[in-house]
Amino acid sequence: MRTSNGLLSSILLASRILATPIQINNSPITLPIAVHINAEGGTLALINRDRARFQAMTARGFAKSVENNTNIPIPVNDNGQIYLANVGVGAGNYSLIVDTGSSNTWIGANKPYIPSPKSIDTGMPVGVSYGSGGFIGEEYIDTLTIGSDVQLIQSFGVANESAGFNGLDGILGLGPDDLTEVSTPSNDVIPTVTDNMVMQGITKARLVGVSFVPSESAGGVPNGQLDFGAPNLSKYVGNITFTPKTTTAPASEYWGINQTITYGDARTPLLSPTSGFVDTGTTLLYIASDAFETYQASTNAVLDETTGLLTVDSVENLQSLFFTIGGREFEFTPNAQIWPQSMNSLMGGSTNATYLVVNNIGTPTGSGVDFVDGFVFLQRFYTVFDSDNSQIGFANTANTLDDVN
Repeated sequence: MRTSNGLLSSILLASRILATPIQINNSPITLPIAVHINAEGGTLALINRDRARFQAMTARGFAKSVENNTNIPIPVNDNGQIYLANVGVGAGNYSLIVDTGSSNTWIGANKPYIPSPKSIDTGMPVGVSYGSGGFIGEEYIDTLTIGSDVQLIQSFGVANESAGFNGLDGILGLGPDDLTEVSTPSNDVIPTVTDNMVMQGITKARLVGVSFVPSESAGGVPNGQLDFGAPNLSKYVGNITFTPKTTTAPASEYWGINQTITYGDARTPLLSPTSGFVDTGTTLLYIASDAFETYQASTNAVLDETTGLLTVDSVENLQSLFFTIGGREFEFTPNAQIWPQSMNSLMGGSTNATYLVVNNIGTPTGSGVDFVDGFVFLQRFYTVFDSDNSQIGFANTANTLDDVN
């Protein structure tokens, strides 16, 4: 973790003066989260939002890999799917987007900041552009409350101006902390929530786990959870398999890994070991265009022009996808490949049609981002983002093989 001496000194001083650390030995700090699907414009618009997001992430990742700290816009608020968490900041409570593709935590897009008596104005300008929106403001230090009673001292942005957040209050950034470099004039690295939990003795590891129960709902119900500091034994079965972050740019600048994907009992190759993103802010599962063509042929699926999704006559002919990550094979069942039929009409599709969640990333293999494992993938597996060891872990859950669609 890198940061400027001035900001780090301010945070450490504030921590000593203001914080009352709670030492958590092995148990995680938990925070309920809910998914919200942006249905505006149907699945065609959802796909366009997803693609705009990871295309901008790709551009910014390439820029950072050559030490160019240009603040390239990254869509986050107008994507198809978002996680929402209720977080206390200062004397207020805020509904924040949980995003592993960005790292700044900030508020003020909807509700104003209500300082607590512990509030410190750092005087540091801060701002992030997300393509279709963004904010500019000033960095503050105050208490941030996770769950019912865990408080830490956190540096966060307070927006003076913001656009595009449609009633939401801001972002809880869980990406790698060096993504914050471009948000301040001096290219400071601002410690994330996971950084500060360790610095203040609340947790022992800069780690966050994400779990969700597969659902047919468009969102709003808290059926997911974030686990800070340690994996939650109740959220997965078997062992967690860890794999190092990829070294291939631009995926290496985010939470990126290498993986292999095959289809069916014959293990038809779709993607050889290659790099891509693991991203809470992307809705569908995207694969490189040549892999997508092989998948379409293997499933006998037809591209539906209205929705932009593949469609099949019957799920009975579908077979599982298999992801090899860290030397272990994970099964993504036929049912997991189906868009929830209860949401067909909401997203502009036919009520009784069977649509698939695998889609075309738009570029051939070898681009540096050959897949994006989005929400539809992550809701089937427990996922651990481990900053201390620069690795991501995956495990099966009690719901991995469920038929819910």
